[in-house]
Amino acid sequence: MSGSRRVTVLQLCANRWWTGSADPVIRLVKGLEARGHRALLALIPGDRFEVKAREAGIEPLAGLSLEARFHPAAMIRDVLRLRRLIRRERVDVVHVHHSHDHWLGVMSRGGAALVRTFHNQRAVRGPWPSMWLYRQSDALIAVSRQIEERCRLLGLDPARVFRVGGVVDLARFTACANGKEVRAELGLGAGPVIGSVARLAHNRGQELLIQGFQRLLGDFPEARLLLVGKGEARPKLEAMVRERALGPRVLFTGYRDADLPAVLQALDVFVLMAAGSDESCRAALEAMAAGRPVIATRLGALPETIVHGGTGLLVDDERPESVEAALRAVVGDPALARAMGEAGRRRAEETFSPARHAADVEAIYLGVLSRRAPSP
Repeated sequence: MSGSRRVTVLQLCANRWWTGSADPVIRLVKGLEARGHRALLALIPGDRFEVKAREAGIEPLAGLSLEARFHPAAMIRDVLRLRRLIRRERVDVVHVHHSHDHWLGVMSRGGAALVRTFHNQRAVRGPWPSMWLYRQSDALIAVSRQIEERCRLLGLDPARVFRVGGVVDLARFTACANGKEVRAELGLGAGPVIGSVARLAHNRGQELLIQGFQRLLGDFPEARLLLVGKGEARPKLEAMVRERALGPRVLFTGYRDADLPAVLQALDVFVLMAAGSDESCRAALEAMAAGRPVIATRLGALPETIVHGGTGLLVDDERPESVEAALRAVVGDPALARAMGEAGRRRAEETFSPARHAADVEAIYLGVLSRRAPSP
């Protein structure tokens, strides 16, 4: 343990899905444990988040609901159980990640410090009672500069607002994976393969990517585009592909999880057109860890994640011509693509590792606890 004291932290996360806060919270729990701290995790049981936590060797706390739907009896039970747990386990810090668990934290914390992470801008709400809630917190963590700036514009105490960037499972995505098998499975051929991993939703930018990709085909007819993910927008996107006669060139792979490292290795270029519920943009970090050059828009944490011209390219507007130009610059220069991918992997290892992330959060915990300590 590098810190001056061993801390017991309760990660309170009202999430059940394998999205948004889930993976960063798991990486933080494991990172804190590696630094000698005791980390407890409470989540909404019964779905992918719980499964993934157990796969990572974390046993979530039992007996809590954390359901965000307003059921007064369930909320009261959770508050009472959390109060007993925090007192019994001598929790030093309650770290919350969503509005519902933020309220639970305020009502149950006792003498523990309270820390909140904002995973996206939508979570930072201005009117009462949210502002009151934020001011009960000892520290507020923003995963991007945009979120940090929103906190400041709302008048939150700058001394309590911290920015901590994203985190990626380096061990998983820097390991050797076989992209050739994925290329063979999908019949991709020898041409350049462009891919995006994101929920298929109306606000995730797949339409723009398809338009930019189509413009590229005049000079790169053997190129292929993989849209990896599932979501409600898939029928609309499939219709768009049919209307543009792109069927053989644009492939919908569905949700890929177990072999995602191999899917990334099958790509020559990774593209992310919009941030999702986690504005630290985990998908881009995973592509960087896998050594892929990344093309992205300037949304969420992407501007501070991607080094423009170094680890990839940032697109300044939402025009198909701009997307095409970025794709052409990387696809048309394989040596540049390899260099960007290698630089991205180094950046992921140096800046977005679980060890670095846990150390940054640890420093916030220790600072808060130091300020709360009674004067001698």
